[in-house]
Amino acid sequence: MVKLVTCFFFLVTIVAFSQNAKYTITNIKINNEHPHFGLMLLPDNKVIFSSYTLTKKGKIKRYLGNPELTVYIGELDNGEIINSKPIVIDAKYNIRHITSATISPNGKLLYLTTNYNNKDRPTGAFKATNFHIKVGEYVAGIGWTNFKVLSFCKPKFSYTHPTISANGKTMYFIANIRGGKETTKGGSDVFKVDILENNTYSTPKNLGGKINSYSREMFPYISTNNVLYFASNRPGGYGGFDIYKSIIKEDGTFEKVIKLPKPINSNKDDFSLITSNNNETGYFSSKRAKGKGDDDIYYFTR
Repeated sequence: MVKLVTCFFFLVTIVAFSQNAKYTITNIKINNEHPHFGLMLLPDNKVIFSSYTLTKKGKIKRYLGNPELTVYIGELDNGEIINSKPIVIDAKYNIRHITSATISPNGKLLYLTTNYNNKDRPTGAFKATNFHIKVGEYVAGIGWTNFKVLSFCKPKFSYTHPTISANGKTMYFIANIRGGKETTKGGSDVFKVDILENNTYSTPKNLGGKINSYSREMFPYISTNNVLYFASNRPGGYGGFDIYKSIIKEDGTFEKVIKLPKPINSNKDDFSLITSNNNETGYFSSKRAKGKGDDDIYYFTR
């Protein structure tokens, strides 16, 4: 009996080790005491992410006492992010707090998550902390400009973390829409809209119980091979937010959600995963122990 138990334990240990050994992760050089998150892969071996806005002297810019967040663009180089710099956003739109962003596959449109400000503050009662998604276009000599709030965003709800399918026809995002058939299941769910002609959009659709839980879902990402990655703090995780994935079938339905193993996930918050075109490498953000500061970006290979 002891031999059987020992054998069983040995086999379980080998299996567990094999699962953990599938990934190698590296805390990359760009990290410091500031947060780095909201990753989104771009063509031409580039990436965008969110972090604090800095002055020319390297100090954190603040607005109404709070640190400003903006979007940076950098180049991917052997697992590192190099030559990063803030993207240029038309100052007249007063966008000072960007928690995530993505650029359309054709490179013409920038979608970002932010709060309402004095330029677009809606009428009626709403929470000042609610987020919405804006879209803007690039104009040479000005930068990203002509921003508009997406038509389906209602001020009484929050809409965040847009990501767009490779064919440019579907946007996935996070929201807390309440009421009706598409009501949010937990604190926040993954939704989608069809991107129609003339930059119009269908009605938001909740991805349903196969994806969403009674907890919070955050930071979705669609890979080039149609896999949905997202973070969730649902029960059964390692701790905090963990990263999950679900394969999108040809008919548009989703396979069973799978929790990614350690060391991708940890007992702290893990989120914002993106994968390279071969899906063997990628990046994610984590607040795990022994990091360099706040949310760090990690490079992984499989």
